[in-house]
Amino acid sequence: MLEELKAEVVRIAKKAQNAGLCKHKAGNVSVLDPETGYICITPSGVDRDYLTPDQVCVIDKELNVIEGGKPSSETLMHVECYKEREDIRAIVHTHSAMASAFACLNRPIPSFIFELFVFHLDNGVIPVAPYALPGTTELARNVALTVKRSDLVLMERHGTIAVGKDLSEAYENADYIEELAKIYYTILTLNNGQDCKLFTPEDFQKWKYPSQIKKED
Repeated sequence: MLEELKAEVVRIAKKAQNAGLCKHKAGNVSVLDPETGYICITPSGVDRDYLTPDQVCVIDKELNVIEGGKPSSETLMHVECYKEREDIRAIVHTHSAMASAFACLNRPIPSFIFELFVFHLDNGVIPVAPYALPGTTELARNVALTVKRSDLVLMERHGTIAVGKDLSEAYENADYIEELAKIYYTILTLNNGQDCKLFTPEDFQKWKYPSQIKKED
């Protein structure tokens, strides 16, 4: 069942581990099948180097396991995010080092670079979802409510979560959180702990695709 999606979950999970976004069996990956409503999610406690598609779990939104063994302990968090935003189809949760450092400080990443406007962010800021014990209903709701207003989220004293229209986009978003955290750390280091000049919501609203570029019909 859903063999192509399970294979894609494995590919992205391995890619995240190889890129250093997830280490020591940490983090998890899921994708939603819109036809069945089923969710394919990484299993609990399996080293990504040895992960195979047949180990990927298939669940429904009521947390019933349709296929596979023991799903990730953060399954409830994934399900709540899908319920909160019907437009997302994939989720990547990581413990990437620099972004997790900002998450542990409960410090949002502000709108220091213009590209942040494309990520469904309130005011161009990567927010921090309030802390709750991993795997709990409270954490799931905290994260889901934050995902409601942002594609990129820091999880207080935990890690990051990124969503997208498919697994490739969710992975790219998760990778970009870490990249942005590194750039922001560099800014603070070079600027004696002070922010650079930040963009405002009005700055984001002004942007339009260049009218000088003509596309032939």
